[in-house]
Amino acid sequence: MATSSEWHGFETRAIRAGQDPDPRTGAVVPPIYATSTFAQDGVGGLREGYEYSRSANPTRTALEECLASLEGGVRGFAFASGLAAEDVLLRTVCVPGEHVIVPDDAYGGSFRLFEKVLRPWGLEPTPVHMSDLEAVRSVVRTGSTRVVWVETPTNPLLGIADIEALAGIAHEEGALLVVDNTFASPYLQQPLALGADVVVHSTTKYCGGHSDVVGGALVVADEELGERLAFAHNAVGAVAGPFDAWLVLRGLRTLAVRMERHSDNAERVAEFLTSRPEVAQVLYPGLPEHPGHALAQRQMRRFGGMVSVRLAGGEQAALALAERCRVFVLAESLGGVESLVEHPGRMTHASVTGSVLEVPDDLVRLSVGIETADDLVADLAQALDGTAT
Repeated sequence: MATSSEWHGFETRAIRAGQDPDPRTGAVVPPIYATSTFAQDGVGGLREGYEYSRSANPTRTALEECLASLEGGVRGFAFASGLAAEDVLLRTVCVPGEHVIVPDDAYGGSFRLFEKVLRPWGLEPTPVHMSDLEAVRSVVRTGSTRVVWVETPTNPLLGIADIEALAGIAHEEGALLVVDNTFASPYLQQPLALGADVVVHSTTKYCGGHSDVVGGALVVADEELGERLAFAHNAVGAVAGPFDAWLVLRGLRTLAVRMERHSDNAERVAEFLTSRPEVAQVLYPGLPEHPGHALAQRQMRRFGGMVSVRLAGGEQAALALAERCRVFVLAESLGGVESLVEHPGRMTHASVTGSVLEVPDDLVRLSVGIETADDLVADLAQALDGTAT
């Protein structure tokens, strides 16, 4: 039987890495080990290293090995949520009094964590426009900046940041480059190969892919950092349960084919929206007029399933579009097989209102699913037809 190091294709690794057939029964799908503790063969005699499911669980191990393989890292960690992963990472690599650079366009939950939880703890975040490399350099604090935190594409404005260049800036200062790869997924983008030190995922999104699980993950490029995170992962206990780990692992098996269809549909939706007079701007890195288009072509396999639009009629038109959709479901989150629509200013990004990360009130974010593309376009057409009424 081949080992995971011999599997070079992404699709093969998604299906096989960490997922050998069960040696006892031959089951080709990893079992769900719904147990809190493991019998020992004498005091301290652990079977394959398992003693207690907070510390390690075979189902979670399978997921962590698969994630590490897909991201090209040395070690992966599965968490109860993406924010749990972020919190453990930052408290592991930073101490109070230190400084992190964060995007001025980021997920509202991440900003809330930085501002409302970690700033009182003593970690100072500075928001900056990550696509402006000189702006990033200008806010670096020599001897104090420990992390440069990047989303690319960003949530919800779909900005693109140069991972390789930002890695250079971070490493010149002895800082880590952390990339939230949730929007791209491991299939579309490989931040560690471009110089990043840590990849973050909300596995709730594309990795899980079916809107039926909440989870998070970290993948690291360095063994020593992996050891530190392993200690914190166990000590804090914000781990993925076996059922959740199994659901994400199931999702990873179809990630490649899903991301191709997400991208196909999003390209079709973005092209349609550019033709509509009700739409003032379409934000999608696959469009040639997007300012990050050329960079996205270099560091992404394709452009993904997220599309944001600004409505010419302002906030009321944006709200009307979100509420009139029928195939696109009005809901938070993203990355599932079903298409979702939301108003970030009133929903996912309400927590950044009044801050430098406040999003335009005329913005609508679309998570384009894998339904029939004609149905998605027709749904948006009927919704836009009614935005002025």
